Formats: sequence, C-alpha cells, structure tokens
Amino acid sequence: MNTQKRRPKWGRIMPFYVMALPGMIYLLVNNYIPLYGILIAFKKLNYQKGIFGSDWNGLKNFEFLFASSDAWTITRNTVLYNLAFLIVGTVLAITLALLINEMKNRLVSRFCQSLTLLPYLMSWVVVSYLVFAFLSSESGLINKSIMEPLGIPNIAWYQEKKYWPFILIFVNSWKGVGYSMIIYLAAIVGISQDYYEAATLDGANKWQQICKITLPMLTPTMLVILALSLGQMFRSDFGLFYQIPKNSGTLFSVTRTIDVYVYHALMKNSNYGMSSAASVYQSVVGFILILSTNFILRKHRPESALF
Repeated sequence: MNTQKRRPKWGRIMPFYVMALPGMIYLLVNNYIPLYGILIAFKKLNYQKGIFGSDWNGLKNFEFLFASSDAWTITRNTVLYNLAFLIVGTVLAITLALLINEMKNRLVSRFCQSLTLLPYLMSWVVVSYLVFAFLSSESGLINKSIMEPLGIPNIAWYQEKKYWPFILIFVNSWKGVGYSMIIYLAAIVGISQDYYEAATLDGANKWQQICKITLPMLTPTMLVILALSLGQMFRSDFGLFYQIPKNSGTLFSVTRTIDVYVYHALMKNSNYGMSSAASVYQSVVGFILILSTNFILRKHRPESALF
C-alpha cells in the first residue's frame, strides 16, 4: 500500500490563491498595516518627530475624551440609537422577508426585493438631499404639500430636537432594511417545505406556521446578527448622524454620537491623539461585547456561536 502523502497539484489550486490575492492585499493594506496607528492613542503626537518618535502620553488622551462634558451624551446617543436600530430593523426585516416569501408571482417578488434593496445602495449624501426635500422649512414636501393645505403651522425640522430620534430611526430603517431582509429571506427559503406540509396536514394556519416553524428556524440567523451588531454597539454610522441632520448645532444633543464628536474634535482642534483614543476605546469595547455574547451563545446555544 502506498503510504506516501499525495503532493498537491499546484496547477489546480494556484488559480484559487490568485483569485483570493486581491482580497488578501486589501485586508493587509486596509486592516492590518494601519494597526500601528494605535500608538497615536498613547502618544503626544509631534509631527516633526513622527509617530514612533513622539513622546509617550500614557492614558491622557483617554482622560481628555471621558472628561469632556459631552462624554455622557455621546455615549448615551450611540448606545440607545444602536439598540433602537437593532430592534426596529430586525422586526421590519423579518416582516418584509415573510411577506415577500409569501408572494406567488416570482416577477413581483423580485421587483419588491430590488425596490427594498435600492435605498441600501444609495450614499448618505444622496439620502440627505432626499430627506431635506421632505423636511426643508421653505420648500419641503411635508410643510408645503401636507401641513399648509391642512392649516397646520410649518415646523422648522432642523431646529426641533424632539423629532429627530424618530427621524433618524426611520431613515436608518428605510435605508438598511433591504439588506437585512435579503439575509432573512435567504434563511426562510432554506427551510425545508416538509415542515410546512406536515403542519398543513395537522390543520395549522399560516400564522401558526410562522410562529411554530419559521421564527424558530430563523433564531440561529437572528442570534448571529445580534452578536455582530453588539460588537458595533459603540460605533455609529457617521453618514447618518452627520449628513442627515445637516450638522445642525441645535440638534447636537440628540444627533451627536462618538464618531461625530471625534470628527468635530479632529477638524477643529486637530487632536489626533484623542481621535485615536476614541477608536481604540470603541474597538476594545466591541471586542469585549462580541466575546461576551459568543460565550453566552456557546453556553446556551452552541450551534449559534460565532466561534
């Protein structure tokens, strides 16, 4: 019996390495090489000396970040908005996936999928102009075409803080629900039809099938998305919180998040140390949250754990 190990046929496997090469180069350039910039969070950056030659600053950059009077506000906004996005987005995505899955006409189903996914492909700059077209005090669709004909006084949307938590949640859900819906729809399509046929024979109606079959089978997908979302709990979409409110100073208490605060500090004060400290803080907290979530999943639902 031949016990020699069979040598790999490089002619067959090299094309796969070549195809993976662009992605590997991108990860190296975009994700790994910039890691040395973490040093800036612990240094008093001197442009003449460079990053490696600058003096160490200990944790003073982190102290500056947390000593700010806005520290509580930006942390609260970041966490609460992400929680709202997670809950609302999950409910809407699953609901849309269930509705589209029930469509019998494949052409209509694909059209609805494309229609819900379209906003996800738009940049936040384009979305911000669409929102402005609705909310502008002078020419906005809501004020001019809806409120004025009804005799309701116009609202200065970009000056009223009380409306913006709902506006931001709505805009984020409208833009991102299509992508999440595709994920859940793929999971629903992958469920064996045998379950539904057996439930139909037992007299289960459509709502009972959804509650007893579809939603339980979607649980692993929901848990994976939950774990990944919790890792981003201390991060925010800069385009959403900067472009949509038009950087209105009146709205800062309800629209400013950690990322927007860091951007303002960087642009106004050129404080690269504090900006880097905030990024390190977000990354470390996100890493801890992912590990904690994965630990809980491995303990209670091992099949749904990330690793």
